[in-house]
Amino acid sequence: MKVKKAVIPAAGLGTRFLPATKVVPKELLPIVDKPSIQYIMEEVASAGIEEVILITGREKGSIEDHFDTSIELENHLIKKGRRDLLKVVREISGMVTLVSVRQKEPLGLGHAILCAKKVVGNEPFAVLLGDDLIDAKVPCIRQMMDVYQNMDGALVAIQKVPGAETHLYGIIKGKKVMDRVYSVDEMVEKPEKGKAPSNLAIIGRYILPPRIFDILERVKPDRKGEIQLTDGLKELNREILIYGYEFIGDRYDAGDKFGFLQANLSFGLKHPEIGPKLKRFLKNLSLAVK
Repeated sequence: MKVKKAVIPAAGLGTRFLPATKVVPKELLPIVDKPSIQYIMEEVASAGIEEVILITGREKGSIEDHFDTSIELENHLIKKGRRDLLKVVREISGMVTLVSVRQKEPLGLGHAILCAKKVVGNEPFAVLLGDDLIDAKVPCIRQMMDVYQNMDGALVAIQKVPGAETHLYGIIKGKKVMDRVYSVDEMVEKPEKGKAPSNLAIIGRYILPPRIFDILERVKPDRKGEIQLTDGLKELNREILIYGYEFIGDRYDAGDKFGFLQANLSFGLKHPEIGPKLKRFLKNLSLAVK
């Protein structure tokens, strides 16, 4: 069945970026000249997904506003003769059909996805986490959709990580069944150092069947009172096959300060306007540091 809908959780408080996120949602912090969540929306749109369910929390209305039409701004750009910027602004509002669902309490990723149940309905859907920016020639979720067409089950994105960092991720144990695809036998959330079953980490892209909603409804909250998606996936894996797909592309953790800076530098170097200047700056900076 074709994947036509995507869920993007965006209800987190962004505490790792305080005080910047006191009034600005972390999803709107810029990577060069675009909010980080716009890169996620562009990935969805270029993959051919028709509808996005945005899971938001309090004080997150500005995310919806970013993807809405702004008549005042458009009229201002028209008066100034800035047709180039007008085109950019209009492309943002016409990117996807956006449905917003409020997560009234921050009760975990699993709960955030569960909030989308009524809108998603009885069909497979994609989940994209806004902290994971993936720079790829073929959008990561498009790669996964192409793989998913030939399988029956669920699909998670995976990436090889250094052994010293496995304790920071959910890690799969599995067997390679075809090029870049693994069948998942086990998932371990943030294993102790030296005890990970592999170095294949789960990254924030998923294609899930609708039965995950029923499972999440009965998953017991963890010690923090949160419903975790990993717990739901473990239960799902007892019922159907889950596969891991090792995507092609460069991933940046925009929810981490260092990863956020990495993303800005990487995308900045590719930016047609500032790329050459940034390259010269970094070269001179490197010489100065030496």
